[in-house]
Amino acid sequence: MSRITPSLEQAAARIAEGGVVAFSGAGISVESGIPDFRSGGGLWERFDPMDHATIDAFRAAPARVWAMFREVHRVLSRSEPNPAHHSLMELERAGVVQGVVTQNIDNLHQRAGSRRVVDYHGNAQLLHCLWCGARYPGSHPADEDGVPYCACGRPLKPTVVLFGEIIPREARERAEALAASARTVLVVGTSGLVEPAASLPVMAREAGASVIEVNLEPSALTDGVTDIFLPGRASEVLSALQGEVARLGVRSRD
Repeated sequence: MSRITPSLEQAAARIAEGGVVAFSGAGISVESGIPDFRSGGGLWERFDPMDHATIDAFRAAPARVWAMFREVHRVLSRSEPNPAHHSLMELERAGVVQGVVTQNIDNLHQRAGSRRVVDYHGNAQLLHCLWCGARYPGSHPADEDGVPYCACGRPLKPTVVLFGEIIPREARERAEALAASARTVLVVGTSGLVEPAASLPVMAREAGASVIEVNLEPSALTDGVTDIFLPGRASEVLSALQGEVARLGVRSRD
């Protein structure tokens, strides 16, 4: 359990005022058994992203890309939302979190019960056809070559944003609208290095929002963007924050 420190009390008081937008990265899902792709033991140690995670690779050799996504789905099938995901859901239910923008593709915020989620980098549990636009659930069966196909005959691709693709317009616009309207930004488990996602907390701060950061270690955002830094495991810190907000009660400034 995270200790109730003056910084945590200050962060909880700001969160209790409402208008909070959470920005989550890989660090929030590590405790669910999903390693950061870039970390030791992560996906990029086994699959060269330039061979398996680019849009050009998918168009040229979809079976090769799907070999990687089968491993992604294997890991995701064994994962469950952890207390950090549930705490954000409870803060949304309490009316203080107005949206979650996640860089993760694991669908864990939705599985925890959060309803206002922007999958900024897509969702591995949803498939789409690049040619006709049809959409399918992630459970759509694969053919003998390991690739699921659309009714139009073309290979299906997870809605995950691959290298060489741009952020989908709807996700970008929803994320930017949330950033612009936020009173407080709650950054959880992100390095602040991956663009354009890393610019969203900066955009919110420039629009007048306070920035609260929860990370094991300082990130690229800590100096110059973050107002309150709360070190520690996301599950412990967010559980403590949610409990303190519940004790304070919602103090909306509307």
